[in-house]
Amino acid sequence: MDVDTFRALLTDEGQAVLAAVSDPDPAAWPATLTALRWDHPAELVAAAVEQVRLRREAEAKFGADAQRMYFTHDGLDHASHREVAEYKLGRVLDEMGVVFLDVCHLGVGADALVLAWSHAVTAVDGDPLNIAVTTANAAALDGQSTMWIQQEDLTAYQPQGEAVFVDAVRPGAQEGGTDPRASAPSRAWALDTVRGLGAGAVRLGPDVLYGSVPEDCGADEAEWISREGEVQEVVLWWFGEANPAARVRRRATLLPGGATLTGRGLPDPAVRPPGRYLYEVDAAVVGAGLVAEVAEDVGGGVLDAALPACVTSDEAHTTPFATAYEITEVLPYAPAASGALLRGRGAGCPTVRQYGCAAEAAELGQHVAPGGRGEATVFLTRVAGEPTLLLVRPAG
Repeated sequence: MDVDTFRALLTDEGQAVLAAVSDPDPAAWPATLTALRWDHPAELVAAAVEQVRLRREAEAKFGADAQRMYFTHDGLDHASHREVAEYKLGRVLDEMGVVFLDVCHLGVGADALVLAWSHAVTAVDGDPLNIAVTTANAAALDGQSTMWIQQEDLTAYQPQGEAVFVDAVRPGAQEGGTDPRASAPSRAWALDTVRGLGAGAVRLGPDVLYGSVPEDCGADEAEWISREGEVQEVVLWWFGEANPAARVRRRATLLPGGATLTGRGLPDPAVRPPGRYLYEVDAAVVGAGLVAEVAEDVGGGVLDAALPACVTSDEAHTTPFATAYEITEVLPYAPAASGALLRGRGAGCPTVRQYGCAAEAAELGQHVAPGGRGEATVFLTRVAGEPTLLLVRPAG
């Protein structure tokens, strides 16, 4: 969708088309679309249909507000979940003590709109479609918010606020320059800009691991944020003079709940054979390289040095940073025999959690019959480098 088509969607004609295709009954769509295409441009009808689909998908991130918002494919894919955006706003309020913010590279404006709940925000992007979508969302959600939206080449932009927030998640925001199609700033530009001001944040994608965060980026903290066990994003924070206390280099935060873990400077956890308990470590903790802290807390070690998500211990502990299971049996990898064993126990279709054994998991699936009775969880991972099956049940 180009910016002209999007602007047409905001006109009275566009809104009428959007309302007409919002019927939740799929049976009504063919007749509705046929009639609309006689009276309205085909690209406008297509944009309205796509907007209805995107709004339904967006409910998972934005709840009921999604039905009043506007989206693009890329903007929705890369937008912060509302819960994550609200959490980040809390950190800004608690730890920065700033009032005037710049937000660069907008997408659908998800972060900028939340920050504008409590701050004066200048929202800047070089893409006219991002500008139009963010403007529409600001009007739809809160016409009185203190947010000024302007189109400008980000590589030439000079922040005016007390802190600057740069979204370096979207396509084009990689080392090596700017994608002219998305007007996305390079990661290098983002780091230089926030570091130069000394307060703000750079938002990175969920696949960033702690080893790939530049050691000389100058950030006070790198935070991995997960929601319901899935990493949503990584945020590099600069707190400025408002946070003079000792800095924490790495942090993992789990939502909902807000449990947070920081590094204690521990060495890599020891490798050991399976104990009585298995702890599946949250992905944010793994991404932040803080598995050693969890292993220490549960008195355990990892099953394989290359697969830190699986910690084992002889002791039962409660931790918000890992899901605990009791290991009931340890089996060498033998897919046919294991499949027969599971079927015999009435667990013909178990949940298989695999770590480092993708090919073996696919092979095991050929020997596990669907439609089994009851539920079972099986971990297929490596123990001392060898694929191994761990039959487990929830601890406690």
